[in-house]
Parts: sequence; structure tokens; C-alpha cells
Amino acid sequence: MTAPLSGRTIVLGVSGSIAAYKSVEVTSRLVQAGAEVEVVMTEAATKFIGPLTFRGITGHEPFVDLWATAGPHAEPHVALGRSADLYLIAPASASTIARIAHGIADDFVSLTALAMRAPVLIAPAMDAQMWANPATQDNVALLRARGVEFLGPVEGRLASGEVGAGRLMEPAAMVDHARARIGREYGDLAGTRIAVTAGGTREPADPVRFIGNRSTGKMGHALAEAACDRGAEVVLITSAELAAPAAAEVVHVETAEQMLGALQQHVPGCEALIMAAAVADYRPAESLPHKQKRGGLEHWSLDLERNPDLIASIQREGLIKVAFAAETDDVLRNAAHKLVAKDAHLMIANDVSAKDAGFAVDTNRVVILDRDGGCDELPLLSKYDCSHRILDRLAPLLAHSADA
Repeated sequence: MTAPLSGRTIVLGVSGSIAAYKSVEVTSRLVQAGAEVEVVMTEAATKFIGPLTFRGITGHEPFVDLWATAGPHAEPHVALGRSADLYLIAPASASTIARIAHGIADDFVSLTALAMRAPVLIAPAMDAQMWANPATQDNVALLRARGVEFLGPVEGRLASGEVGAGRLMEPAAMVDHARARIGREYGDLAGTRIAVTAGGTREPADPVRFIGNRSTGKMGHALAEAACDRGAEVVLITSAELAAPAAAEVVHVETAEQMLGALQQHVPGCEALIMAAAVADYRPAESLPHKQKRGGLEHWSLDLERNPDLIASIQREGLIKVAFAAETDDVLRNAAHKLVAKDAHLMIANDVSAKDAGFAVDTNRVVILDRDGGCDELPLLSKYDCSHRILDRLAPLLAHSADA
């Protein structure tokens, strides 16, 4: 699968803010992701970070001086506006947001914004009082109404020493959002909403102990990341303690019952459900309110009761369901049985006894079964690449469902 930013032209706008140092990492991450990056800066931004730094990373001279005549284009802001796939302004000061909102084009960042045809993402950075000011909020509302997407600001410690909303979003999260925005513009899953579950559930026996499994959630999180990159709106329902794609809506759960409740809440607004979570088949019939002491006990017996079959219980006309079968023997036969039993459109058969696939590793080797008897055996892949192969099979099902 081609990297989502590979070959894309990203214009990065940098305005005057102490947070400008983070824009260097943003630039580096974009370049490493395969993007062609052009940097435009305000004069104030050069007081915090030098243009030479960006030239060294991108191989291009940043645009700063409105009156400079060097370069192949007489009007570089217009050329950038035509060629860009995305315009990301990070950091964006209160002054820069105000200029763009009111069409004042007296620096290279605001001038380029006025000429931009591509989607615009703005990552604000300022003191919390400035962000909360009604003038700033009016400008933000005006730009949002015009289709501009704001990334943050986030809560945290500010340059003033205060703590509040005004901190620049972290570079990795900004690049995640850039990938997702490119996906919504050009991806084959744009316009769809997909629920993805991840991780193994934990069924408490007492406040300390639980019944669970070896699932780490890596496959489900990779599926959510890949779906975001292809333009889907993703809700990730997870029990895993892993970083989640910044563009996904994340719902944290622990038990099978909590996961079922989250599915019942969120799936009605989705076109597809990918059930990658390893849900415990059984749970303790009674969870003790206090820790079971060892004391003189030689044995501690637990009565177990069945958990509900989550994906089988989610029934809605038009919903495309993708299920996983984590097996250790008779993998294909068991997966084929589950395909029917769970009323799934695709079943991902996964031999979790393999050392290089399944739980707690970064690679996977799966077989994709479908309702027509199809059986697509994939080679060993990274879980991200494996996710794209699964989504390759999901995409036409979604397109057919939309046309029906």
C-alpha cells in the first residue's frame, strides 16, 4: 500500500509563536512520509526559527519576503495555491487566524491562504486567554463555517507558565490529521463511517484479577489507522493501552458488556463494523467486591457464564460486518463456520499459534473468507499493510451497498 502522503504536495505555514520549534518536527515527519513540502513563513516566525532549518529538511527555500523576485514563479503564492494538496498552518497565532478570517493578505502565510484551493488545516498556538477571547472565537467560527478545520489547541502547560487550552498539538498528531484529511479528499473510503473494535476484554473476578486473553489490540488499531488514511470516519472501540490514530473517535472499554454497549451506541451511524477485538467468551458469574485473599485456601473455584456474541448480536440492514477468527487448529474450517454463524460478510482467519503472526507482534498472516466461498490467503505482512488488504475487500462491498 502506498503511503497516504507519498507524492502529495503539502504547504506548511509557520507564524510567529514560541511553538514554532514544533513545526520543524512536523516538516520532518511529512518529508519522511513521502510528501513534497513547501514552507511559507511570516517575518515574525523567522524570529523563532530560521528559514535555513526548513531548507535543510525540505530541499526548498522557504517563502518569507513578499517582494522577493527569485524563483520560477512571478506569483509563488498563486502557484502554491494551485499545486498544493493540503495547506497546514502550524503554529497559527491569533493574528494569523484574524488575518485569514478577514482576508488580510499582508504576509506570506495569509497571502497563500487567500490563494489556496486545497483543504486548509489550522493548528493554533497562543495563551489560553487569547484563545478564549471573543474576537479569536468569532474568527475561528467564521473560518470553520468556510470549511477550515482546526487542530486543537490542546490543554497543557503554556509559555506563560499557566495551564489551559492554547498549546500546539503534538507533531505526530498533526501529521495523523493531515493524512486523514488527504484521505477524506482522495481516499476510496471517504464519506463512510466505520466502527472498529480492538484489544482483548477483561472480565473481573475481583477488583484485582480478571479473565482475559493475549490480544494487545495492535491489529484493530492498525485497521483504524488505515481506514482513517483512506478517508473513513472511524470510531475505535478499544480496550488496548495503545496510541490511537489522532483522527479517530476513540471509545475506551474494558469488559464485553461495555464493548456491546459502545457498539449499540455507535454502530447505528456506521456503514461497516470491523470486529477485530478478542472478546472473552466467558466471564465470572459473580465479581467479588473485594480482593479474594489467599488465606488458607488451597483452591478457588470460579463459576463462569457466557458473554454475548457481540458481532452476531449486532443486526442492522445494510451494515457490512467483518469478523476475525482467532484459531489454533482447523483454522479455515472453524473460520468458515463462524462466517455463517456470525452473519459476517468477510471473515479474517488468523492462526494465533504462529510466532510471527496473531497476538502481540507487529506482523500478521491471515486468510480472508467471503460469503461466495472466496478464500484469499495473504502473505506475512505488517499489520498496517494487512489492514489495507482487508480494506481492499471491504471497499467494493461498501460501494455496492451505497448503490443498492
